Amino acid sequence: MLLASGCSFGSKTTYSVNQYTLEYPSPVFKENAPIKELIKVERFSVANAFDTSAIVYRDGPNLRNIDPYNRWRTKPGDTVTDFLVRDLRHSGLFQAVFSYNQNEETRYRLEGQVNEFLESKENDGFKAILSVDVTFLDLSKKEVTERIVFQRSYGYTEPLGRETYGNLAQAMSNAMEKFSRQVMMDLHQAMSASRK
Repeated sequence: MLLASGCSFGSKTTYSVNQYTLEYPSPVFKENAPIKELIKVERFSVANAFDTSAIVYRDGPNLRNIDPYNRWRTKPGDTVTDFLVRDLRHSGLFQAVFSYNQNEETRYRLEGQVNEFLESKENDGFKAILSVDVTFLDLSKKEVTERIVFQRSYGYTEPLGRETYGNLAQAMSNAMEKFSRQVMMDLHQAMSASRK
């Protein structure tokens, strides 16, 4: 009994950590003809301030904090990459889509960086903020400068309503769905133009 009770001496109190992820249906584009091309999505990088699975929130100018008991299930770069690959595959717009951990060679490559992935306290309420830079490359071009099909910045701000982590996850899901839909439309348009 002494040994059994001694095991708990000096032990720290454990706390449960909630882990959140995004949930939304993949956009589908039935009105657009699919393009018979392959795309590879590289793993998106992340601005250092958001390269963490901790939920980052803005409390005021120059003030960023995290909550140790509520986290994202994965880091923002992996989250954005994985959902974008999923959505591109389900869109019906392209012949095939490969992720960064697959060895297939493709003509087109999508790269990006997540610049913001946070909750922000604004004058009109709490918002989820997602901003991403994207570079789309055509690797069939010999000159490096000619490979860039486009380079664009995307930014979305979604209201939370009441401030809860569940509402934050839903608002960020809405932002990601809008980002994903716009990227897919831009890719389809750019690839259609390059094939003419």
